[in-house]
Amino acid sequence: MFLPILYGFLVGVALCLTFGTVFFALIQNSVDNGFRSGMKIVLGVIVGDILFVLAALLGTSFIPKVQGFEHFMAVVGVIFLTAMGLVNILRGTPRLAYPQTRFGNYLYYVSTGFFLNALNPVNFVSWVAIVAYIRSHLHYTQAEQYGFMSASLVGVFVTESALAYYANRLKRLFTPRVVTLFNRTTGFVFLAVAVQIAYTRLYEPVARLMNW
Repeated sequence: MFLPILYGFLVGVALCLTFGTVFFALIQNSVDNGFRSGMKIVLGVIVGDILFVLAALLGTSFIPKVQGFEHFMAVVGVIFLTAMGLVNILRGTPRLAYPQTRFGNYLYYVSTGFFLNALNPVNFVSWVAIVAYIRSHLHYTQAEQYGFMSASLVGVFVTESALAYYANRLKRLFTPRVVTLFNRTTGFVFLAVAVQIAYTRLYEPVARLMNW
């Protein structure tokens, strides 16, 4: 059981270092608004990952099959990422609207982390692929599978918490010019992922259907 847990933890760490939308949003919010805001982003991400892992381990048969649901989620994800990308590029700020109440602040950051994670289909596919691999190639028992995936979630949490902590510690190095450049880079990353989702989840299926 030790090796599955160790490998799972390392996989969780690796998943956090792929420089996707969650990575940039976490660093950006931690630099701009402090360690606590970064940890709220992490909480939202972890909630999304837990749901993905449970769906991958238990199967998706319990999820209601709704016609066009996958395309609907892809459209929502594209709109969400495009909006955040444009706001970062045009305004140089990491947030769409800053909530004033304590509850609003908490809800805003947690939901941002959750939706950045959940609305990108690649994240769910990654967890499903990992489960398929440890079952079919590594032949893990059910206990080892749960140990592996639990350790992966711990790895994600620890790594993203460390990113939030050290990003805030390095805040003094982020001059206004550097912050503006970083925000715009983050915005372009969001837009690039939105385009990738739109192409793979919306354009390609339609093109195949129309034989383009």
